[in-house]
Amino acid sequence: MKTIVIYKTKYGSTKAYAEWIAEALGCDVVDAKTVSISDLAEYDTIVYGGGLYSEVINGITLITKNADKLRDKKIAVFTTGITPQDCRAYYDTYVIEKNFKKGVPENVKIFNYPGKMILDELSVVHRAALKTLKKIMMSKENPTEMEKMLVELCDANGDFSDKTLISDLVEYVTEGK
Repeated sequence: MKTIVIYKTKYGSTKAYAEWIAEALGCDVVDAKTVSISDLAEYDTIVYGGGLYSEVINGITLITKNADKLRDKKIAVFTTGITPQDCRAYYDTYVIEKNFKKGVPENVKIFNYPGKMILDELSVVHRAALKTLKKIMMSKENPTEMEKMLVELCDANGDFSDKTLISDLVEYVTEGK
């Protein structure tokens, strides 16, 4: 069984997870910028990682637009973001709706990991988006618990990545081998 780990990263945590996963699986790891769908023909298993930005998985169209060509592959998709692990179910609903319009194919399993957000490293666009989101959420008269959490997350600053969390994905990829 030949495996590849592909990632698309903006700030580095997705790349770190991709490298950890590839090391654990003993397989190739490549930046999504260097991969075409034809490159994936030789692989039985594909691991794809991308950061979450407004519930959209960075670069996931490599997988979603080619679902028919990849239907005979085992696929693990992982996301990185700053949403706390105990709130992932809420986000997963939106992540799946936005990224997998026809539902998640049977050969795809999704994993979520905490990433990093170093405020000083954010692009001007991302800083502006956070500022706008925080302003909108703070202006709500009766904010929900999720809206209150979003305000707090706008000020998150740090690297929350955790290598120990990859074991579930590694186990999924290696089961049946």
